[in-house]
Amino acid sequence: MTFDPICRDAIDGTAHPRSSLVPLGTLRPALTALIRADHPGLADAALIASATANRYRSRYIEQLLRHERGAFTALDAEIVKSVANQETLAGNLDADFTADRTLGDRAADTLASFGGSWAFLLTFAAFLAAWMLWNQSRGPGAFDPFPFILLNLILSTIAAVQAPIIMMSQRRQESRDRMRARSDYQVNLKAELEIRMLHEKIDHLISREWQRLEEARSVQLEMLADSKPQP
Repeated sequence: MTFDPICRDAIDGTAHPRSSLVPLGTLRPALTALIRADHPGLADAALIASATANRYRSRYIEQLLRHERGAFTALDAEIVKSVANQETLAGNLDADFTADRTLGDRAADTLASFGGSWAFLLTFAAFLAAWMLWNQSRGPGAFDPFPFILLNLILSTIAAVQAPIIMMSQRRQESRDRMRARSDYQVNLKAELEIRMLHEKIDHLISREWQRLEEARSVQLEMLADSKPQP
């Protein structure tokens, strides 16, 4: 069993397992500068808890969005929180949307779906044809003789009822589209921010690696110069 020593956060002094702390020097330069603005004098070896780093990461992203866009909305705050806490934003919107439907919503969606299908069109055309042929063949004994006044009343009633049902279904579809657009915006912005921070981190690590290599090369050159025999 591996022992994980307890160390203290260099900022707030709280105790944490060593595995949950990171050296300040390994963070991105922009994040390091933000921490040192509040706590000057911290060395690169100072240990920072993940929760503390996430708190400053949220502040950094908020300042970045305010600077680039001139505003910071509640939607942006959700994105910043998810980035800092490494939460997932993408989800099954269709399942979440349909799970909250009421009985009236389900009825409206079903009727609107059937009313806009070929099955409804062909069935209704067959019904109209049968109605007119039946009454036309019955002659004076027809219950709805030509010009089919009862049929016109039925058609007008169906049109008057069908229109609001279709509008209710369309309004729900618009709500779903707004939810999907909101989710796409959040996911895209979060991906953009994480990619930007990843580039910053990689550039920082490459810069530190080049610096260490340069220091090692300088030491090797000094050792070679010292090992040369003096004339």
